[in-house]
Amino acid sequence: MGVYELVRSDESAGPAADLEAGGRRSPSPPKGSPAASSRQRLVSLDVFRGITVLLMIIVDDAGSFLPAMNHSPWEGVTIADFVMPFFLFIVGVALALAYKRVPDKLEATGKATLRALKLFCVGLVLQGGFFHGVRSLTFGVDVTQIRFMGILQRIAIAYLLTALCEIWLKGDNDVDSGFDLIKRYRYQLFAGLLITVTYMVLLYGTYVPDWEYQISGPGSTQKTFSVTCGVRGDSGPGCNAVGMIDRKILGIQHLYGRPVYARSKQCSIDSPQNGPLPPDAPSWCQAPFDPEGLLSSVMAIVTCLIGLQYGHIIVHFQKHRERIMHWLLPSFGMLVLAFAMDFFGMRMNKPLYTVSYTLATAGAAGLLFAGIYTLVDLYGLRRPTLAMEWMGMHALMIFVLLACNILPIFLHGFYWGEPKNNLLKFIGIRA
Repeated sequence: MGVYELVRSDESAGPAADLEAGGRRSPSPPKGSPAASSRQRLVSLDVFRGITVLLMIIVDDAGSFLPAMNHSPWEGVTIADFVMPFFLFIVGVALALAYKRVPDKLEATGKATLRALKLFCVGLVLQGGFFHGVRSLTFGVDVTQIRFMGILQRIAIAYLLTALCEIWLKGDNDVDSGFDLIKRYRYQLFAGLLITVTYMVLLYGTYVPDWEYQISGPGSTQKTFSVTCGVRGDSGPGCNAVGMIDRKILGIQHLYGRPVYARSKQCSIDSPQNGPLPPDAPSWCQAPFDPEGLLSSVMAIVTCLIGLQYGHIIVHFQKHRERIMHWLLPSFGMLVLAFAMDFFGMRMNKPLYTVSYTLATAGAAGLLFAGIYTLVDLYGLRRPTLAMEWMGMHALMIFVLLACNILPIFLHGFYWGEPKNNLLKFIGIRA
């Protein structure tokens, strides 16, 4: 299934998915030889994906009572804020292996577009509001209120743009050094730089006018709030260009209705948890805001492109030492640059997906990937990571069942008499 393949490191079990450097197909070497080991599945990528899935599950369950496990209310980064970038980074690495050889660029473009469309549609159903009453067993979506963007939709967009870059924007230079690698993929690097500059121009150069929104009050009444902006380059919750572009293009009724900044000190007396509004709460505290919006997804593409370059290192360098060194150096460089930008005012911010946040999370992903690769693929420590490997190979299934409430809906759906008498109550778990 194309959707499933989007989160896998190999799209086939044949030679096209091997880890052989260069672009030439060679006969199968004897089992146990060094060349044979280079054709093995990249287990570390599955393990990395499995760890990310486990982190996602822990965050969803523990985030409500452990602030460090919940998303940051606005500026700053918590453990939860690494989940999305890690998935995007992994997709980029996998694309470098999947599109190592592209005999027909038009055919590959068509298949990539179809896969991205499938994933986007799955996300639209799962996160657009169709399953909105788990405990009351209600479902259905009002198309006038459907949420257009979401996690799978963002991954689909990043996947498609990154795949197109890999299919069309690479040279045919031989790669013998890091400089040769940059030269071969210089157009991809330029595309990433162009995307980043465009994002920064829009974020810091777009004028945000005053705006208003409505929410339902007691007795089905509509209450209107006015937000005063009239600024340019603001990175606060109420007057940033990311939210404005989503409101203008998608429509405020199609945005996520439970914004992360509702847990900020300005909007909750129980911050960093949800709580009652303070008496002097700003007018934007209850306004919808999509954490996977249009402009913020622009930088998600950059994260995927960074992962793609890490995948190129696997393709073009055979020695473990070369691969690890080529991963470590840019990872540390991105982390240093990210903290420098944060120190000088360009704060790390997941809802806005700022440049400093992009570099910090991509650098962390690179270091973690290098460490997992060293343990699993270099030293062969697979037994302790078998569970993570399995989770990584079935990441989309786990995401759909757990993160999208399909499993809770299934468990709540079997009851006797009334919905509260369900399987969860039978096994001692409070519904």
